[in-house]
Amino acid sequence: MDKMDCDILELLQKNARMTISELSKELSLSRPSMSERLLRLQEKGIIEGFTTRVSLKHIGKDILLLIQVSGVKVSLQDFEAMVKQEKEIIECHRVTGEVSYFIKAAVSDVNSMRKLIDRLIPFGTINTSTVLNSPVPHRIILPDYEDYS
Repeated sequence: MDKMDCDILELLQKNARMTISELSKELSLSRPSMSERLLRLQEKGIIEGFTTRVSLKHIGKDILLLIQVSGVKVSLQDFEAMVKQEKEIIECHRVTGEVSYFIKAAVSDVNSMRKLIDRLIPFGTINTSTVLNSPVPHRIILPDYEDYS
């Protein structure tokens, strides 16, 4: 990986819909070279896929929650199987420390929030926080250039 690869990653994280032609023009690289670099980044697993960020507010998910789960009362496999089925859960991370899991969820209203919490309570101790503001809602992630010199 070199600076050109990092520049490609930056552009694609800003706009994953950029065409190979647009990337080539932006970075002054031939289309075949750009195609080869993209393929290599995908084959190495650096680019895992191309996605779309959706505005939660615009799809009626007005409440963003951060939920801590500790004292899990079932097997970790059972808990993880359950959270994978919950459509309102956006992310779930198993962590070290006193808390076992951090969950990010989006719900439409307070009633939906209550129902989600009620479904989680049998699995452990639940501590829920409502997000008021997100000063860093999404950050472009790049490797340190010196790691790829």
